[in-house]
Amino acid sequence: MSSKNLAKSDTESNEIEPVKIILADDDKDDQELFKDALDAGGINSEFTAVDNGQELLDKLKDNAEPNPDMVFIDVNMPVKGGKEALKEIKSDQNLKDIPAVMLSTSGHPQDIEDALGHGADLYIQKPNSFAGFVLLLKKVFSLHWAKTLINPLKEFFFLSENNISKRD
Repeated sequence: MSSKNLAKSDTESNEIEPVKIILADDDKDDQELFKDALDAGGINSEFTAVDNGQELLDKLKDNAEPNPDMVFIDVNMPVKGGKEALKEIKSDQNLKDIPAVMLSTSGHPQDIEDALGHGADLYIQKPNSFAGFVLLLKKVFSLHWAKTLINPLKEFFFLSENNISKRD
């Protein structure tokens, strides 16, 4: 908890601190869709978007900015793609513990294997609908992250609109 939250009164102390999220995605429409899905899912967040992997790394290495609680990284971006950004994040002592969720329209097994091999904590196939995006983000934020980060299980590593139920 930040010192700002420690100074809150007793009546405010039960509020959940917003999750700090950075999304790296070159598509402005996808950035807007992501933010709208967070809001529609009731996910209390501080959201920042960047346009490529290099901007993500620059933001993460900026000592004036606190590290986010989680990064979402589109696989295919110009300047520096998601896979390259992920490799750099996971090889940096100061950044490697930030949960990294890869996003892609592809659900190809090799793409999923590559992401897992490079240290991603989760791989999400971008959904075809807004409702699907809301559902997937709610699932991401309901995961038991302590277990997921210690030993990611392959069967829980890949999420798509098709492999989660509306009850999740």
